[in-house]
Amino acid sequence: MAKKILMICGDFCEDYETMVPFQALQAVGHTVDAVCPDKKAGDTIATAIHDFEGDQTYTEKRGHNFTLNATFADIDPADYDALVIPGGRGPEYLRMYPEVIAAVRHFFTADKPVAAICHGAQLLAGARVLEGRTCSAYPACRAEVELAGGTYANIPVDQAITDGNLVSAPAWPAHPAWIAQFLAVLGTRIS
Repeated sequence: MAKKILMICGDFCEDYETMVPFQALQAVGHTVDAVCPDKKAGDTIATAIHDFEGDQTYTEKRGHNFTLNATFADIDPADYDALVIPGGRGPEYLRMYPEVIAAVRHFFTADKPVAAICHGAQLLAGARVLEGRTCSAYPACRAEVELAGGTYANIPVDQAITDGNLVSAPAWPAHPAWIAQFLAVLGTRIS
């Protein structure tokens, strides 16, 4: 059964972590509304490409322009079955918007499926929804997960973890595991 999924993203969210789940979830029949506060349908966000090239942390390069297909000011989180939070730079400032925090909290209060990857944990920590939960994220976000009362899942970069309604992963190399686990939580069956 097709689900209506909200994706909250912002400028310099990670390119793959925005575009891949957006397209993959649509490919299996779900509707995905990609929104950003202070922007409307048809506007774009700039994405960033994070790569792992042997340095102590990821490198960052300018990615694609990603076109939003819904207007944040017009959405009601209650109209959605699930939430996706891409990583990258977006979550670090999206958590400063009270209306974004309220939207994220709705999905946890209503026990709806949530998928967060990489720096998406920063938004979860800002929304104070990690208390007593296990969450993976980019290793640099471990402190935020733990300071928010969560347990950091230190898993390989290509793996994901599910804790109740929350599916999380360290970074885009985990897409196959992360998306598969999210589809399972959504109840999506692929023939």
